[in-house]
Amino acid sequence: MKEEMMSRVVHFEIHADEPERAATFYKSVFGWEIKKWEGPIDYWLVTTGKDTEPGIDGAIVKRQGDKHPGMAVIGYVCTVQVDDLDTTIEKATEAGGLVALPKGPIPGVGYIAYFLDTEGNVFGILEPSPNA
Repeated sequence: MKEEMMSRVVHFEIHADEPERAATFYKSVFGWEIKKWEGPIDYWLVTTGKDTEPGIDGAIVKRQGDKHPGMAVIGYVCTVQVDDLDTTIEKATEAGGLVALPKGPIPGVGYIAYFLDTEGNVFGILEPSPNA
């Protein structure tokens, strides 16, 4: 019998109207290292500590949509890495989750989708794929 893998939180995102302003804020408050990604989207990579310490790194991303309930991602988003995004989307929907932002590519990284859980919290699901 194949042992089922548990899915881990591997990344967080802070959605911001002005990513550069948010980067300045988090640098000054927490001392995080933040640098703009050189990819095709407005994305700022966040290093929160040394690789030898517990914790995860993340990013600041340009908010998509208006800041109205149900229209945009507002807050920190934890992203869970999975082997099969489509299967996980199906599981999340069957369990009562709602699509916040549909599946889409992050070029050179993978495919991502955002969901609302049964409590209205947003989370991301990422399937790594360098061909995205």
